[in-house]
Order: sequence, then structure tokens, then C-alpha cells
Amino acid sequence: MGNSRSRAGQSFRSQFLPEEQAEIDQLFDALSSDTDSPNTSSRSFSLKALQNHVGEALPSEMVTRLYDGMRRVDLTGKTKGPSENVSQEQFTASMSHLLKGSSDEKSLMIVKMISAAEGPVKAREVQKFTEDLLGSVVHVLSHRQELRGWTGKEAPGPSPRVQVLAAQLLSEMKLQDGERLLGPQWLDCDCDRAVIEDWVFRVPHVATFLSVVIRKGLLILSSSLDLTTLIPERQVDQGRHFESILDVLSVVYINAHLPREQQHRWRLLFSSELHGHSFSQLCGHIAHRGPCVAVLEDHDKHVFGGFASCSWEVKPQFQGDNRCFLFSICPSMAVYTHTGYNDHYMYLNHGQQTIPNGLGMGGQHNYFGLWVDVDFGKGHSRAKPTCTTYNSPQLSAQENFQFDKMEVWAVGDPSEAQMAKGNKSILDADPEAQALLEISGRPRHSEGLREVPDDE
Repeated sequence: MGNSRSRAGQSFRSQFLPEEQAEIDQLFDALSSDTDSPNTSSRSFSLKALQNHVGEALPSEMVTRLYDGMRRVDLTGKTKGPSENVSQEQFTASMSHLLKGSSDEKSLMIVKMISAAEGPVKAREVQKFTEDLLGSVVHVLSHRQELRGWTGKEAPGPSPRVQVLAAQLLSEMKLQDGERLLGPQWLDCDCDRAVIEDWVFRVPHVATFLSVVIRKGLLILSSSLDLTTLIPERQVDQGRHFESILDVLSVVYINAHLPREQQHRWRLLFSSELHGHSFSQLCGHIAHRGPCVAVLEDHDKHVFGGFASCSWEVKPQFQGDNRCFLFSICPSMAVYTHTGYNDHYMYLNHGQQTIPNGLGMGGQHNYFGLWVDVDFGKGHSRAKPTCTTYNSPQLSAQENFQFDKMEVWAVGDPSEAQMAKGNKSILDADPEAQALLEISGRPRHSEGLREVPDDE
């Protein structure tokens, strides 16, 4: 089993536990013994062998990138160019860098996966690599049936979510002069190893996505990959067919900003598609149900929403705390957190005559960062220049917008108290609405068909 391993190869091996190294060696043995790959020595493998092993699990572009990155590894510092095939030392070093390495070692491999040339790469080349990486994550998780209930299908909209998330990740990159990589005017800029190393260090999703692609694509060390905090389990009651506004990449992005204890599961509380276009239905399904994510799509295909860190309550006061945030998914991805300017995090009111009725987050009455009106299907995002509470811009295409699609997801596990309170009718939560019904002489059709929960 490779007595010719170099000292460099041995040093790379030291980053793996013995049982992990045995798995790495086993995969190399399988690749190097591929009978469909002539013209290779018994201690190396070809692109064809890697393609045969991966099969349909990864897009061909990513398989080629991985292979080129591995064969460009120079263990001696004396090689004049990439090797024809991948040796055992190169394979071990590559896996070590990508799965166990520092941000410096990962950036080395990323540069080699992007270009054969020495020196800096163009920002547009990093952009294409990032888009390939994100597309490969969705592809391999879909192929391995590990999307945890979400869909990898692109949601309708002006820009595919792969490109939108890639742009968001790249916006975190700082160029040599400290400028951010914002907009197409920066795509011809040079990105050297130091720039990419800093990017990988500050944007942990890059390394996480690489790990998913390798572990699930090559089926190597996959047992140690925990997807539960990356992709939450999707739960929809009664097994009803439901296509969310969000695709898996959008969920991954939002989920990364939630408190860790709430990242493992999302449960659908309300959907305009399933529960109707009714503000009373919205209130009845989301009140007292714990932290949740609300998202909607306006008529111009802008997708945006907010995270409520506390249970929604129907009352005329602001609520919530500084863990709340607003976000945009399309046409761009961004999260907007509290500024400390005020505590107008969340607002939910219904049945009042002197103050606004609706659901709001950030800003102030009649000037919310996000507002869903009691006249369901209408809302506004008034932020000129930005929302005072969250520093968010106008999230919708039009300041006053219309929408057909809205959904609210509870995140994490509910407490027993939340489950009990969640069974209350909106009429229990809003006694004034109950009184108005009684005064008007309109019957309560649910009366006698359910028990009114005791107040706690």
C-alpha cells in the first residue's frame, strides 16, 4: 500500500484519524484500480476513473475541477506543471487540505480548482467557481435524497437562486485595497491567494459547501457530516403537497442566521396557498407559536421577509427583541439586523380602530420596514433611506406592494405551552373581535365544536 509515499504525503496524512485515513486509502485503491482507465500506473488514477466513481452524483464541471485541483498539487515545489494523473500523495494532500485544512490550505486548493496558471485569478473566475460549487451542493444533496424535504428546483424569479447566493457570498470578499466585491464592475479585478484565504476564513459557508460536495459526491468520510444545522428538516402537516416560495439555498442562507438551537427544523404554520388569503387566518395560525420566519413574494417577484425571535401576540404594542431581523432573498440575498435605534422589532394587531391593524417589523406606524395589512394581499416597505430598526432598504419592488404568496414557518421545537396556546382560536386571543361578533348577532360557527383552552 504505497511504500513510495513522500514525506510531504505523510505530513498530510497526519491530519486524518487512523480510521479516516483507512477510508481515504480505500477510495484511492478503488480509483487507481479502475479497469476503464488504461495508461495510468497502479499508484495513480485518471479523470475517467473519478468520473466513473462519482457517476451522476456531481455535475461534470465540478468533477473536472476537483480532478484538476488534485493533479495540480505540487508536493516537492519543483514540478514545472500539473501531473498527467493523480498520485496517492496528491490525493491524500488534496483531501487533507479540503476537509481538514486551514483557510490557507483550502484557498490553495480553490485557486488550483479555478486555474492552472500561477498567480492571481480574476474575480469573475471566482464567481464561476462559486456558482459551480453552489449548484453542485444542490445537485449532490438531491441525488443522495438528502434535501430534508426541501426542493432543489429553482424558484421562479428574475435571477436563479444559485447566482443570487453566489453574489452574496462574493460580496463578503475584500480585495487587496480593502474594497468589497460589489457589482459587475469588480469582476475583472485580480484576487490573489491572500484575498481568497481571507474570504474563506470570514465566510465559513465556502468550506462547508466544499465539504458537502466532497463527502457526498465522492462518498468519503460522509458519516461525520451533519446536515441538521445546515438544512433544517421541513415539516408540513398532514402530508399535504406544498411548494414553498423558498428553495433549499434560500433556506440554508436564512437558517445560518438563526440561533443555533432553532436551526434543525422548520414547521409550516401558515401558507396563503393552503389556508387562504385571510389576515384572521394568519393571526390564528401564528400567534403563541414560538419563533418563526415569515416570507412573502410580491407581484414583481421580489422575495423577502423577517425572523420573529419571540412568539407573535395580537396586541397594540411592539414586541420582540434584538435577535429579530429582516431579510431579502430575491433579487438579492441579504440579512438586516437591529441598529439599536429603537425596539420596534415586531408588531401584530387586529380589531383596533385608532391604530394600524396588520403585521409589521421595524420602523414605526405607517412606515414599517415590512408591513402586511389587515386587508390581506397588501403591504408596504417604507425605508427612506433605510429602516430605523434594522437599517434595511426597501425590500419590495414598489413601496406599496401587493402579494399573493405568504408563508410562516416556526423554527426549532415548540414548548408545551406554545403547543397549547397554538390551539387557541384568534377569537380567544382577541376578545374584542369576539365581542364584536356577539354585538353584531353573527354566529360563532366553531362554538360547541371545540374546547376553549384555559389561560395560563
